Amino acid sequence: MSGQPAPDAELDEALALVNDDHGRRTGRRADGEPAGGDPRSAAAASGGREHEAVPQPPSAPAAPPAPAAAPAPRKQGATPSGHTPASGHPAPGSSGGGLGSGGPSSHGTPTAPGTPTAPGTPTAPGTSTAPCTRTPAAPGNPTPNPTPTKHRNITPWPAARNLAARAPRPVPTASAPAAVPLGQALGLVLAAPLVALTDLPSFDTSAMDGWVVAGPGPWDVRADGILAGHGQPEPLADGEAVRIATGARIPREATAVIRSEHGLTDDKGRLHPRRDVTQGQDIRPRGQECRSGDQLLPPGALVTAAVLGLAAAAGYDELQVVPRPRAEVLILGDELLTEGLPHEGLIRDALGPMLPPWLRSLGAEVIAVRRLGDDAEALHQTITTSAADLVVTTGGTASGPVDHVHPILRRIGAELLVDGVAVRPGHPMLLARIRPDQHLVGLPGNPLAAVSGLLTLAEPLLRTLSGRPAMPPYTAVLREDVHGHPHDTRLVPVTLRGDQAVPLHYNGPAMLRGIAVADGLAVVPPGGGRQGQELEVLDLPWALSETGMDTGTATGTATGMETGTGAGTETDMASGTGAGTATATGTGTATATGTGTATATGTGTATATGTGTAGECFT
Repeated sequence: MSGQPAPDAELDEALALVNDDHGRRTGRRADGEPAGGDPRSAAAASGGREHEAVPQPPSAPAAPPAPAAAPAPRKQGATPSGHTPASGHPAPGSSGGGLGSGGPSSHGTPTAPGTPTAPGTPTAPGTSTAPCTRTPAAPGNPTPNPTPTKHRNITPWPAARNLAARAPRPVPTASAPAAVPLGQALGLVLAAPLVALTDLPSFDTSAMDGWVVAGPGPWDVRADGILAGHGQPEPLADGEAVRIATGARIPREATAVIRSEHGLTDDKGRLHPRRDVTQGQDIRPRGQECRSGDQLLPPGALVTAAVLGLAAAAGYDELQVVPRPRAEVLILGDELLTEGLPHEGLIRDALGPMLPPWLRSLGAEVIAVRRLGDDAEALHQTITTSAADLVVTTGGTASGPVDHVHPILRRIGAELLVDGVAVRPGHPMLLARIRPDQHLVGLPGNPLAAVSGLLTLAEPLLRTLSGRPAMPPYTAVLREDVHGHPHDTRLVPVTLRGDQAVPLHYNGPAMLRGIAVADGLAVVPPGGGRQGQELEVLDLPWALSETGMDTGTATGTATGMETGTGAGTETDMASGTGAGTATATGTGTATATGTGTATATGTGTATATGTGTAGECFT
């Protein structure tokens, strides 16, 4: 693969450090249990198969850690009365164990698959066995979903993104740089330096329309003229001038170019300057921009429209680029409809239409989108025969009766790199290495949770595969408080107003209404964010080319979007033109002015859910 991935030893070391650090940070055993078994906030169903805990307000103080004690034994798949799983650490039977999982040691260090531990013999503290080693099931065993035996090793959100970026390995079979025509190179990354094939400009040219002159004036003007695109013109003698067009070749012995507005001719046809003339004025000399052989751009530069223009000017017909990583999308779930209205327990598939263009915006070439339902054998066949660099699955990452992703990965001997992330929504996401040059990202089935998985695991992985450098993070100041999760990072859709981030409602794991109008996702730390706090914001693909929803233009056009409440909750959209007209949808009213501003209000309070009150929407 392309990029600069880390060697296996570094990745394994990073995984071990993640597990050790997470245990120290949270006071939990490596299997995900709290050290003292203290209760945590209840998890609520998110509308799909995966579950999300209800985020807590930022003012809620963190509970002090309970003294370490051996947790009471409990039956597989059961939770003690009054005790719900800790955030990001699903109970057995609810969102399942990792691949090749074994029983946890007394110090929280995972035991390598297949390695027995003598009864009563604890593993030494700090000793890390290989958490990514996977033991494939015996060939021909079609059992789709064996009962998991332990919790996942939940990865902190920043570490998960780092692991995903470092996951691709350099392998001999990796795609070599490809030569593509200029018209097909937009959005790709240079695999080789862009070196000038000629001087730019390749000859002395006129920078302006006017006259080219030789020697001191006044000058006799020749009857002919010089146009762009013609060969070497006749040389000029001292005291001569000739009409010349911008971009035309400068004749030999020329002194300067006089712009049309800076010269005048008398009744004898002689040219006089309106201002002083200096040697070489308004002449672009050969090689002014670059000389043949100069490096114009380094490898790794993104091919933009401007780069295409530069490459063409420098003499290129095609460019050496890093090929787009190939992605295949597998839509799982028997409950999904591809058309019509939901009915009789069936729901519309939102991820099938959303994921392919999103992956393309991340630099991938989507080679197939397949709908496999809940067929375990079809999933096994598709994964093992895929030619994609990245396989993306939707749903099935928990451990319900038809959640087949973990069992299939276990069956084929995949190496699980990330098995659950301490982030909401989307904590059941996973990243596995199927082959040295092939990876799988398992996304939760809930739409916003799937977006979280895309930006957490797929984006860094595809960035490395496509050779793109990581962009420096940017931050924005919260305009209002935002609720957070007690222990996990939370990704919240926001819209940007100047340098402020405004949290959007409808941000539950199963909801897309908030992110559909968002400019980015704010990275909210555990405990929540306060008004005026500066938070990192993750870009959304469409936000890179937009300037915001509330800005107008000099001609008086604008589009405004706010949410209001009236009879229920509605979103009102208003558009204004120079004539001051407006249209609105929903039950609210809309107004617009011809000066380029637009406002919209509901019949209740803007940016609120419920009836006239501000709040968050969680599931």
